[in-house]
Amino acid sequence: MSRIDYSVWDHIEVSDDEDDVHPNIDTPSLFRWRHQARVERMEDFKKKGEDLNKALSECRRKLAEAQKKTKELTISSTDDAKAELSKAQAEEKKLKKEERDWEKKVAEHEREEKKMPWNVDTLSKEGFSKSIVNAKPESTDETEEEKEQKHKTFVEKNEKQIKHFGMLRRWDDSQKYLSDNPHLVCEETANYLVIMCIDLEVEEKHALMEQVAHQTIVMQFILELAKSLKVDPRGCFRQFFAKIKTADQQYQDAFNDELESFKERVRGRAKIRIEKAMKEYEEEERQKRLGPGGLDPVEVYESLPIEMQKCFDDKDIQMLQDAISKMDPTEAKLHMKRCIDSGLWVPNSKTNDGDEKEEDAAYEEIKQDQGETKTE
Repeated sequence: MSRIDYSVWDHIEVSDDEDDVHPNIDTPSLFRWRHQARVERMEDFKKKGEDLNKALSECRRKLAEAQKKTKELTISSTDDAKAELSKAQAEEKKLKKEERDWEKKVAEHEREEKKMPWNVDTLSKEGFSKSIVNAKPESTDETEEEKEQKHKTFVEKNEKQIKHFGMLRRWDDSQKYLSDNPHLVCEETANYLVIMCIDLEVEEKHALMEQVAHQTIVMQFILELAKSLKVDPRGCFRQFFAKIKTADQQYQDAFNDELESFKERVRGRAKIRIEKAMKEYEEEERQKRLGPGGLDPVEVYESLPIEMQKCFDDKDIQMLQDAISKMDPTEAKLHMKRCIDSGLWVPNSKTNDGDEKEEDAAYEEIKQDQGETKTE
């Protein structure tokens, strides 16, 4: 996926790593990253239930056969039948125990199912009557460029209205506003609200972010409901509000769970963006500091021996002379070269022949009179 090149998306960084993308860069779903994991867990749980029931049915089939065999052997008077009877009775007893064990596992699975919190998938399947009106037509595949242009055009036309919806607090106010502006019930609104949340978090407007996040989840629930019912979102948002305003605890918990998870995702993305901005700023400042030899004076200073650092702190050339005289000449020349390349030291004199290295000249210069040198 390429970087989106228009203003509303400029601050969003997109990479091939799906876990590193913006939480709603993929238009079909705000929470695809979270939704997919939840769907897989639900499918695994469902399969586990099916396997348990299948095992229970198979156990009961074997038990029925064992009971039939025991009954036949009981009424038989042959010696072979009497010998087999005790074996058949033991098998029947074993299967009865297995049946009880499987029944307990099935019952426990059913209890777990009842305790499972509702989510955007299960909520959209219960509590709403599926309507055949306002059927959503099959959408044709759009290219990335078409999606970007569609979003840009929609935002340019409706940005003020989207922001107003993002600031609403009461269910009734949100429902009325969408009734008056049904064109806002779409993916583009949800996308913009997500970006708005991240912007607010970066600006440290945490309370406002949480308010807009609430409205983002409202829009997401409506979109997911429409997807489940296969209708146009504009035709089912009233159903969502009718349900949420009279919701039981499970329904409300499901909504709140989505909201809290989304806010955490926003905080994470905001933190990444801030860290990236800080790194870019630090790199810009570092580039400005680079000396004539392309070295950073801060980095060079930190790599110097403590004695030399103190010389630069005090701007004391005599102290620098003393420190250099006590060092190995090769090491001293290396440090002076790095000081020159970073701009920490600006040599005043040069040798007459151009063959002598600048660091050698600087090293010799340190030994000269204090008045012939300077430090920065």
